[in-house]
Amino acid sequence: MCVTAVESRPVGIVGTSRSPSRRPVGARVKAFVALTKPRIIELLLITTVPVMFLAQQGVPDLGLVLLTCLGGYLSAGGANALNMYIDRDIDALMDRTSQRPLVTGMVSPRECLAFGITLAVGSTLLFGLTVNWLSAWLALGALLFYVVVYTMILKRRTSQNIVWGGIAGCMPVLIGWSSVTDSLSWAPVVLFLVMFFWTPPHYWPLSMKVKDDYARVGVPMLPVVASNKTVARQIVLYSWVMVGVSLLLQPLGYTGWFYTAVALAAGGWWLWEAHGLQNRAKAEVTGGKLKEMRLFHWSITYVSLLFVAVAVDPFLR
Repeated sequence: MCVTAVESRPVGIVGTSRSPSRRPVGARVKAFVALTKPRIIELLLITTVPVMFLAQQGVPDLGLVLLTCLGGYLSAGGANALNMYIDRDIDALMDRTSQRPLVTGMVSPRECLAFGITLAVGSTLLFGLTVNWLSAWLALGALLFYVVVYTMILKRRTSQNIVWGGIAGCMPVLIGWSSVTDSLSWAPVVLFLVMFFWTPPHYWPLSMKVKDDYARVGVPMLPVVASNKTVARQIVLYSWVMVGVSLLLQPLGYTGWFYTAVALAAGGWWLWEAHGLQNRAKAEVTGGKLKEMRLFHWSITYVSLLFVAVAVDPFLR
């Protein structure tokens, strides 16, 4: 299914008659920070740093941790800024994105494009010159995948957009491992797969909540083109695979009892919530009683607990 771009109201005039450069400095700084989507990057760093502890089997060099986090922030921030540049037409029509800096006119499209490219180049050089070039290429690959493959190709064309587009969000586990070892191994691959199967059941509940927004701009997120029962069934399927993959680290010899206990407990609760959502969808519950956001919020808690366990486990073996 191919979806064309939609017409939007003119960007840069909402709520102001002045050019972006004449806005207050403090507000402009906040706007450029908002382009990087800091709340999303927090989640990416949660999956990066614990893997560094696992790779080191202890406390990694703190200077290396800071450089990896800074490089990761700049790289993901650049990707997010370029995403906003490309999606500025539909952002202007969606309620949840109507206050983004390009829509309000706080930042001009040209400034946003230059900012995103600068962060992309700067993060790649920072990784390559201070961490290692393997991490640099992985970070650059994640950025290009998110901007080109997800935002430009998949997002407006297929309901499987978030499934494959989520690969970019899985890359921090590889980057965290490679920053310590300058190599890759099965442990980060397993955690990469955990995040790959985590992403759809994490994002689809939110998409169910705001599917009218996506429908309005012609973005075919799965909840827009499929029934709640179909979406919930897919969520349960991905959830079972995710939990199963998360338990592979111990038999492969990378973790011990603590990580496995946390993975079982947190995964069990996830499956309870996923099946609860499926049962409500089967009963054709709609509106607030569907409680789809319960799984969305729990998904963030789940990944935080799982990766904290990844970091703590080496100290308990």
